[in-house]
Amino acid sequence: MNKVQPAKKEMQYKDKSKPDEIRLSNIEAAKAVSDAIRTSLGPKGMDKMIQAANGEVTITNDGATILKEMKVIHPAAKMLVELSKAQDVEAGDGTTSVVIIAGSLLDAAQKLLAKGIHPTSISESFQDAAKECVKILEEHLAIPIDLNDTESLTRVASTALNSKVVSQYSSLLAPIAVQAVMKVKDNYGDNNVDLRDIRIVKKLGGTLDDTELIEGLCLPHRFANDIGTKRVEKAKIGLIQFCVSPPKTDMDYQVIVSDYTQMDKILKEERNYILNIIKQVKKAGCNVLLIQKSILRDAVNDLAIHFLSKAKIAFVRDIEREDIEFICKALGCKPIASLDHFVAESLVSADCVEEVAGAKILKISGIQGASTMGKTMNVLLRGSNKMVIEEAERSIHDSLCVIRCLVKKQALVVGGGAPEIEMALRLAEQSRTMTGVQSICYRAFAEALEVIPYTLAENAGLNSIQTVTELRQRHAAGEKTAGINVRRGMVTNILDENVLQPLLVTSSAITLAAETVRSLLKIDDVVTTMR
Repeated sequence: MNKVQPAKKEMQYKDKSKPDEIRLSNIEAAKAVSDAIRTSLGPKGMDKMIQAANGEVTITNDGATILKEMKVIHPAAKMLVELSKAQDVEAGDGTTSVVIIAGSLLDAAQKLLAKGIHPTSISESFQDAAKECVKILEEHLAIPIDLNDTESLTRVASTALNSKVVSQYSSLLAPIAVQAVMKVKDNYGDNNVDLRDIRIVKKLGGTLDDTELIEGLCLPHRFANDIGTKRVEKAKIGLIQFCVSPPKTDMDYQVIVSDYTQMDKILKEERNYILNIIKQVKKAGCNVLLIQKSILRDAVNDLAIHFLSKAKIAFVRDIEREDIEFICKALGCKPIASLDHFVAESLVSADCVEEVAGAKILKISGIQGASTMGKTMNVLLRGSNKMVIEEAERSIHDSLCVIRCLVKKQALVVGGGAPEIEMALRLAEQSRTMTGVQSICYRAFAEALEVIPYTLAENAGLNSIQTVTELRQRHAAGEKTAGINVRRGMVTNILDENVLQPLLVTSSAITLAAETVRSLLKIDDVVTTMR
């Protein structure tokens, strides 16, 4: 009995320590993800080269893209990947910042746990501190903005682009992002923008300087037949979802023709069938035909191409199924599912349909009746290679999201680590009026927020301790807009440098990071299932 008793005690001791071990393991795994992308923060942040299993290479410093491509196994680390996605959905920018803040808060929580503070007390205090941070941002740091002030909006879009690989093209891409969002803003009322109304069309060739904003519709296609011109004026456009070819059965079959007269009869029937389709299309007044890609076979055969060319009907083949919704909204029409419904009333009028010289691009302009379904915009991205185009697409998506944030919440805050330092100082000041565990947790939360200015200074090659100390002193003296100017390598009034970002980006980053930390701290065991 005496020998068995210590073993039981040891087993009980191990069971009690298991939640602490699980919590520590989760924190370490999540911090590892945060540390992996920390060097990518800010205009002087480093880029990551991501090599996929198929050999494709991606070069980016976008936090959401890096985390999405990373192979993460630990469930706690996956939570930080999901956190980045949530920030991308909510604000579209700040995906790197939110993960870095979460990592810093977890580090602070780890030190508090080591002092014996209960994880529930820490998580609740962190939630309250995050709410207080949002309040500080809205009451003391928010700068109202007028959506009619295009110059200010462009400066904000430029700030989002300045930390990207394509930052040298921010003067071109920023105005495009602003114009695109402002054009589609009225589709859903005053406080929302659906970015699905803005389509980015990527085309290899040329440089990013050739990127342009196109109102109407832009398709990555050419005319599939030759009608003697690459430009159709006063176009009557039909979008069809049926095949311009002889009907086939859905089952596999074989037909053996032994008599040449029977073969001639079959060919004649096919010819008449196609000719009947073309005649009805022509009768409706259509001169431009858009044909959805067939999943079974080519929607148009050689005989149909011949008849369409003779009838002077330009057509575009292989329109992707996922593009149909956007095309319908851009044209203000519905797709035609059968020949019986192909009538003049189903067609769309446009001033011009033309091919872009030197590119496989079709532009449809002067669309009549499109406004009934809302406006759409197209961004035609050009680039010398695939990696540049893909990074430009990610960058312009972030700038579009930033302008969308301003439509949803019309307020700005300065960048350069200024809001984080200001929140840290005010939280630390508030913690002095508190007692007990909450005071300690508030102070830890405040110190964790300083990770953003520290990281900005480190990535810019500055002395981080000296720079953040100076920044803290200037904010304590009342300079709320003092921030780290990474281009000049010093602390300046960041408002004069036009380094601005939407209030929603910063507030959502603080809120989402605190929620994720709370979720991780509340986990005391990991259970593996057989599913």
